[in-house]
Order: sequence, then C-alpha cells, then structure tokens
Amino acid sequence: MSLNSIEDIATYIVADGKGILAADESNPTCGKRFDSIGVESTEVNRRDYREMLFRSKGMKGNIGGVILFDETIRQSADDGTLLRDLISDQGALPGIKVDKGLQPIEDCPGETVTVGLEGLDERLKEYATMGAKFTKWRAVINIGDGIPTNKCIDANMEALADYAKCAQDNGMVPIVEPEVLMDGNHSIDECYDATERSLKSLFSYLKKKGVNIKGTLLKPNMVTSGKDAEEQAGINDVAEKTLDCLITNVPSSLPGITFLSGGQSDVLATAHLDAMNKIGGFSWKLSFSYGRALQAPALKAWGGKLENIFISQDELSHRAEMNKLASLGQWEEKLEDR
Repeated sequence: MSLNSIEDIATYIVADGKGILAADESNPTCGKRFDSIGVESTEVNRRDYREMLFRSKGMKGNIGGVILFDETIRQSADDGTLLRDLISDQGALPGIKVDKGLQPIEDCPGETVTVGLEGLDERLKEYATMGAKFTKWRAVINIGDGIPTNKCIDANMEALADYAKCAQDNGMVPIVEPEVLMDGNHSIDECYDATERSLKSLFSYLKKKGVNIKGTLLKPNMVTSGKDAEEQAGINDVAEKTLDCLITNVPSSLPGITFLSGGQSDVLATAHLDAMNKIGGFSWKLSFSYGRALQAPALKAWGGKLENIFISQDELSHRAEMNKLASLGQWEEKLEDR
C-alpha cells in the first residue's frame, strides 16, 4: 500500500467504512478482561488472544488500523510472524498507544491529567522503526459536582496537542482522544457541555501548536446520558446531540472521527454510529475505534480454549462487519440475527 504522507495514512484508516480495532489494553486492564473468562493473564495468553483476533477473516476490508500496546507491537505469533505483520497482511495499519496513564491534578479533586510527554520523541522514533503508522493518546474528563474544571480540560488538551505535534514530526498520524467518561448520573445535556468545552479547547491548542488537522484523527466519546442516570437518552437523541456537538466544534478538514465505545454494549455502540451516518450532513468520515464493543463477544466465545478459536474469530468478524455497515449508514438490527 502506497502511503506517502500522514494525510494519506489518516484517510486510508477510515476509507470505505473501515474503522479501528483498539487492542491497546494495558496488562492490568487485559487482566480484568481475562479474569471474567477465567484465563490467567500471562504474556503468552495475551499474545495468543491477540494473534487470534488479528488472524480473523473479518479484519480484511473492515478494519483499517489496529492500536497496539507496547508489549504487543514487539511480539511474534506462534509461527514467528511479528504480530504487526499479521495486521499489515490483513490490509490494516499497525498503531501504538503512547500515553503513560493518568496523574491527579493538584487542587482539582476527582480530576486527572494524562502524562507521557517526557521521552516521547525517543519512544516515537523507535515505534516508527517498527512500522507503526499512527499513535494514540487518551485524555480523561470526568463529570461531577463542579467538574470538569477549565484547568483540567486545558491541561489535558494542551498535552494532547503537544503529543500530536510530536507524532506528526515523526511521520505518524496522531489519534487525539478526549474521553468524557460515562461514569455518573449526569444528563445528556451535561455530557454535551463537557464534550463541547473539551473539543473547543482541543482544536484551539492543535491550531496553536501547528498540528496538521488533515493528518489527524479524532477519537471522541458520544454524547450520552451518564450510565447511572435514571433517564437514558434514546438512540436518535444521542445521534442528534453528538452530531450537533461535533459539527459545531470540529473542523471540516479533519479526515475522520473514530468513536470510542466508552462502556456501551456492542450492539448499542453500532446502533448509535449507524444512526449518525443515516442522518449525515458532515464532511468527515464517521467511524469506530472500539475495544470492548468489538472484542467482548469474541473474548467470551474464546474462553481461553484452543477449540473455540474459529467461533471466537467469527464473533470478531461479525462485529467488524456490523460496524463497517454502521459507518456507511447501512446497518439494520435484523442483521444481528445469526
């Protein structure tokens, strides 16, 4: 595949309804997922699980990029093939998560800033030699009593912009992820407000730092009710409010928006994405960058057993295909019946 610039790479990842498989769970997070199916989280088990995902038939044509964790980008499959080469063989691009996690913000109870800028340039140079074509950095914004504060939002969005510039300087596409968490009992309007404030700050800092928007992808949350809210907004409300927030605050020159699923069920994340694409009226590709919403059925079907590999791969392939259809506005609930 001839990808001569970061603009080409960003466009390729979201072309033709394709999206991103987020397989960049840290080892502790992967451990929790494995605990749910009674599998020990060893390096070999993590490798075997991800190799199984990357060899799934449904990767081809549906997945444009795979976000990896540091351990995974260095691993080889059981037959000696590098996992990142398995991804490339499926027509997808390997990417890498580069942030170093969350740190509490002084004088801002309940709020964090993402760290990892120190030494980032050196790490990016190494990942580039390994063939990583894009990168990801996640900022976390909580909604609660008096939060998010402007201090928290601005600290996170400036760090995202600094990271994005560094990634582009090293020839890789930055995915900027300002995640407003679903945790809490807030209303959809409170989520809209926090999301809008985060996006305004983010694109202001990206412009200030000289980041090329045409070589950038945005990975935002959808505008939803808090998961503990008594009243949950319906699919169309979520689609309309999310689109309104994005159209108002995201430059039209951005090539793609790849949503995070943020704790939504696999089918609901697909339904929301489809509803937005059926509404239309935007210039960017509207796609997916799902972790749990792509992997959950496959993980459950696998259960750590060799004999379940093909069933598990079918589950991932199905979800990848459903989300591609949703990215094209062509998904229907009846397609979930198998």
